[in-house]
Amino acid sequence: MNWISVVLNCANIPVLVAAGYAAIRYKALPKELQLFCWFIFFSAAIQFVSFFLWLNAKNNLFLSHIYVAIGFLLLCWFYERVLQTWINAKIIRWIASAFFIFCIITSWFVQTIYTFNSYALSVESVLVIILSLTSSIILLNDAVKTSRKHLVKSLNWINSGLFIYYASSLLLFYYGKFIMHYLPIVISKYIWVLHAFFSSVMYLCFFIGLWKRPRN
Repeated sequence: MNWISVVLNCANIPVLVAAGYAAIRYKALPKELQLFCWFIFFSAAIQFVSFFLWLNAKNNLFLSHIYVAIGFLLLCWFYERVLQTWINAKIIRWIASAFFIFCIITSWFVQTIYTFNSYALSVESVLVIILSLTSSIILLNDAVKTSRKHLVKSLNWINSGLFIYYASSLLLFYYGKFIMHYLPIVISKYIWVLHAFFSSVMYLCFFIGLWKRPRN
């Protein structure tokens, strides 16, 4: 096993750590962070099923289609709760519903479940960036800081993790098909190593965000 494979495999560790810590502290978390834990649990489940299929030389790209569609719904559920005082919940629900329908259409008619779903991933990245930035901007308001002071630190870390990962990965998602089919395998692997790094940073931010949880 070369160093690239080692790095890609080790990228599963931050996911396991974040999911394990989320499971241990789940009952002690406020409702907003409990909702976010479901995104972490779902991400971890998809990650390890994908890893198992990869080890057995099976096509695991269909999991990406599931992850993008359901994962974004879970994130919208989380942000609906976080932003409920400042943004009409119907707006986030409409966005979530429209994106879910978009995922079904692209997976069925445009990019089948056994190919890289770059279109859905790219759109999801843009939407998550918007949601994370919106949440971060709202949290800068002094009134919000006062009313949500027990959650501000956790939410800032979570928003940072989501923004860093999806902003850095946007071009990778958009050009994913080109990278996988037209670039040399070595270059493609280096790019996925970079992706694994940003993924690890994201889950590290999630862990810190949960660790900074409100304490009674």
